[in-house]
Amino acid sequence: MTEQSKAKLLQEYDASVKQLQRNTAIKASKESPLDKQRRIKKLKSNYADFFEYYLSQYATAKTAAYHKKAAKLVCDNDISYLIFEVYRSGAKSVHTTIGFPLYLMFTDRMRYMLLIGENNDKADELLSHIQLQLEGNELIINDYGKQLKYGSWAEGDFVTEKGVSFKALGLGQSPRGTRNEEQRPDYIVADDLDTKERCRNPKRVQEAVDWIMEDLLGTMDIGRQRFVLANNRIHKNSILANLVKIFKQTNQKLREQGLPETYHHIRVNAIKNRETFEPTWPEKYTADYWRAIFSRPSRNNEREYMNNPQDDGVIFKRDYIQYKKMLPLNEYDGLCFYGDLSYKIKGDFKAMKLWGKKGRELHRIHCFVRRTSRQQVSEWLYNLYEDKQLHKYNIKYALEGLFSMDEFVNDFDTEGDKRGYHIPVTASKRAKGDKFDRIESISGYWERRNVWYNEAEKETTDHEEELHQLLSFEKGSTTNDDSPDADHGAITELERIGFDNSYKKRMGKRKKKYSY
Repeated sequence: MTEQSKAKLLQEYDASVKQLQRNTAIKASKESPLDKQRRIKKLKSNYADFFEYYLSQYATAKTAAYHKKAAKLVCDNDISYLIFEVYRSGAKSVHTTIGFPLYLMFTDRMRYMLLIGENNDKADELLSHIQLQLEGNELIINDYGKQLKYGSWAEGDFVTEKGVSFKALGLGQSPRGTRNEEQRPDYIVADDLDTKERCRNPKRVQEAVDWIMEDLLGTMDIGRQRFVLANNRIHKNSILANLVKIFKQTNQKLREQGLPETYHHIRVNAIKNRETFEPTWPEKYTADYWRAIFSRPSRNNEREYMNNPQDDGVIFKRDYIQYKKMLPLNEYDGLCFYGDLSYKIKGDFKAMKLWGKKGRELHRIHCFVRRTSRQQVSEWLYNLYEDKQLHKYNIKYALEGLFSMDEFVNDFDTEGDKRGYHIPVTASKRAKGDKFDRIESISGYWERRNVWYNEAEKETTDHEEELHQLLSFEKGSTTNDDSPDADHGAITELERIGFDNSYKKRMGKRKKKYSY
């Protein structure tokens, strides 16, 4: 950080102190000394009440259940290691870097806080937020007196009147010898350490993980060890993801030895499910808020709000995706509409695709991939049938052949009744088997660059969702896979059509080898 930048930050900090003093100014009160002590004792007995009273500028909504759960694990246990994996805007940082340490400090359970940032400048800036509260929050000063003794966040550390130390370090800086007289760190919080650049380099990630597990945690006090890593999952090979694995392995060893598990992992997504968009923090966000956020498929949304990073596909990779102008429909060797519509009326995605085969190439010509009703799929298909005059072409129309097939076909027949004609939709006869295996089995078409997408549909939301599901597809993924399953169904049907046509050509004429 340049001297000019630091001077500007110090100026902004001073202004923030004055603003906080005004915002938290104590109004005339008839509270007696005894009532005051009772109030303080009550606030100290409940983290959420403590946070909402003293840090009201951050508490714009009631404390979430997951904040309370994390606070209980960290504050009520002298030895606790927590990975707090929370979506962006889920208030993970304000609780772990300000709320938890202040609560621990004023309940006499913390003597030395060590704050780790992605780099030294970010760590110092994070430390300024807690010094701001101790220096400018009149509610705190009214109950606990003046706090700051010496030092400054701008220099990376400060000490309170009661000897509680606060220090900031950047990721990878040597923490060896970190102490204040006889005190070693007894609360360490690492905030937002992962970056996209580091995550792309497995060696750098492993170095960071080793530094945390060996150098950083090795500095902690004996008998009082609280550690929190607060982050959302931005990459599958992130520091967070690797530490989660280590924590699980460590707990397994503790269980085998009959010891209590002290390594915890709390994972919180923005919504509880994708059907109702029920928020995990209903005191602040509504289902409609998240429904609007997720209305347009986005890899960023998945990474930031659902802890579901998708920087590249594991099986279907982004560089496999290619576009071109589609051929006239009468030039294809085979055409197939295939629908994977799910049993739930609105619960899952409905996917319907038109695929064409030309020689070795497979073209995804049209697609419908939305979380909606089967009636909407029917209307879309009939509208497309009329707009493109599909009656002129030899196209197979197939649906996933489930136990509810009759109900699915009826949706299309009902739409046909309205229009006075019926599209001949039939049940697919493809072999089912394991869903993961069957979808993975078609990945070779993409890998050999035989698959092309319609360039005219490149910017549509249906295509964005189509790619989102395809690139997210892997074993254990929680992302919907209705779209790639429809791809498998269509390609299976096209290969069958191609085989049948080839067989008929071979069997059409037979040379006579002998004459009698």
